[in-house]
Amino acid sequence: MKKSFSMSNDKVTINFTTKYCESYETLLNSEGFKRILNSYLTRSINRNNHNFKFLASSLGSEDKNFIMNELTVIFKLLTVMELKEIMDSNENAKKLLENKEAFISVVEDLYSYWRRLERYTVIYNNRIKEGIAAVSFVEANIHFCNLILSLYRRVEKNVLGHMPNVFRQLPAGGNACLLLSNVIWPIPKEYESLEDIPFVDSISLETPFITYPKKNTRDGMFKEVFENPLDKATINKDHWFCYPAKVGELLAYIFFHRDFMDHGITLSNLFEMAKVEEYRGRKPDIVYVFGGKERDGELKTVFYDDLKNDIMLGYVNHHERIDYFGYMKKMILTLHNLIMIKRGYLPIHGAMVNIILKNGKEANVIIMGDSGAGKSESLEAFRALSEEYVSDMTVVFDDMGTIKLKEDGIYGYGTEIGAFVRLDDLDQGYAFKEIDRSIFMNPDKTNARLVMPVASYNEIVKGYKVNLFLYANNYEEVKEGLKAIEYFDNVKDAIEVFKDGTRMAKGTTTEKGLVKSYFANPFGPAQKQKETDKLLNYYFGKMFENNVKVGQIKTSLAIVGLEKDGPKNAALELFDIIKNL
Repeated sequence: MKKSFSMSNDKVTINFTTKYCESYETLLNSEGFKRILNSYLTRSINRNNHNFKFLASSLGSEDKNFIMNELTVIFKLLTVMELKEIMDSNENAKKLLENKEAFISVVEDLYSYWRRLERYTVIYNNRIKEGIAAVSFVEANIHFCNLILSLYRRVEKNVLGHMPNVFRQLPAGGNACLLLSNVIWPIPKEYESLEDIPFVDSISLETPFITYPKKNTRDGMFKEVFENPLDKATINKDHWFCYPAKVGELLAYIFFHRDFMDHGITLSNLFEMAKVEEYRGRKPDIVYVFGGKERDGELKTVFYDDLKNDIMLGYVNHHERIDYFGYMKKMILTLHNLIMIKRGYLPIHGAMVNIILKNGKEANVIIMGDSGAGKSESLEAFRALSEEYVSDMTVVFDDMGTIKLKEDGIYGYGTEIGAFVRLDDLDQGYAFKEIDRSIFMNPDKTNARLVMPVASYNEIVKGYKVNLFLYANNYEEVKEGLKAIEYFDNVKDAIEVFKDGTRMAKGTTTEKGLVKSYFANPFGPAQKQKETDKLLNYYFGKMFENNVKVGQIKTSLAIVGLEKDGPKNAALELFDIIKNL
């Protein structure tokens, strides 16, 4: 990013390396302030709201550029002069400032408009830091926020003649600050369009971070293509960033367009960021390009197994329909799973938890199921009951993991350090407890999502021996006198239920009603069914040989009125089972 300021799709990116404002004067003279003021006035003109009418009538002109210049001059004067002095020396200022309430309404509206934008600041780690040499990465955003707050308060104080009684320390700077580096890695010829895109070194996040993506559900499956999709993509390197992620045991370079910056930032709550020494000079296992521009504009959500370069490539083009974090997360996990299948491991769409009860009994439990089946909700039920029953609980994976065979049994491994969960299905109290470190997506809509860290990277990759392997059945109610958890007594019946992947759709995708998906996992296994069939026969056989309890858990999540009690009752029954292991 060469420019000091860019604005696109209600997202603002400020390059502190190129321009860093340390005073009211530099802020009000900056290109960024002019762009924001211009955008605000354009919106006000289109709406013909009372603030624009006040400005136009007071200044005797509807010319936007004239109003911009006059407002900027008045803001500058209000930072250094008393109100009476300004009104005595500037006629246009006098016309505006005579009606204090109306002028303050403009100031408040402009400030609110700025805060409603998604705001990102970037610093380049390996360039000449003009104007920011003495300011550290974290402090830069804090100082910038304080400067904007101070300007806003000074203007209002000089107009009203007094300071407010209540000070709200709202985040007025960047929602996130990114430290960027240019990294040399062995780029194959076919990937040269990605060369020189800066890598995210560190992120300073203002939480809670609330975003409003245009879409709230994901649709369809990712398709395999047999030609490199980057050949037809246009990549403007100034508009792109790369998040280096550790996805389970794999290294992934996730390239994202600035219009989807919120999704790129959200990765920090979900996947462990790789350290510079872990990726510099190294070819990744996974490359994902999110937001490539093409001439035809037709939606593409595809993957390409690049055998020549030993890279699993994911590609989603720039389209309004993919403005949902599910397209970011699920493609990354699909690419991970495809590699796992090639290596002879079985990817699991589910949740795994290590539970230690207060009586000392311990178990490692996998609950498998497709989106909305009750995996994460069961974990939340465990958390809610932990005070009474649980001594310790470690989440190994919340959505996607892998099982591998070792000498002494079947082991489970995770991929993510965070959880991407439906706010609708969480206990409200728990959601508020986690608010200080969470990222919220469309919290006012159906299928609102919360992304929060839940485990350390070392925990998810160390491997836990599996004791119970359960399918999440969200559509059957547990009748009185029956159990929520039941076991299979043979491999064939178990594979049949797990392979069918039946669930009641919960609105997390565009599916409705009772649906099926191959092995409840449309993220790799469904695309490679022939290869996965062999792995199912092998691993389920080994689970029965190693005395892993294989069954199903009826979460009742899709049954009206049982969205909370269903997972809770199933969790209580599971605790009883662990006590008797």
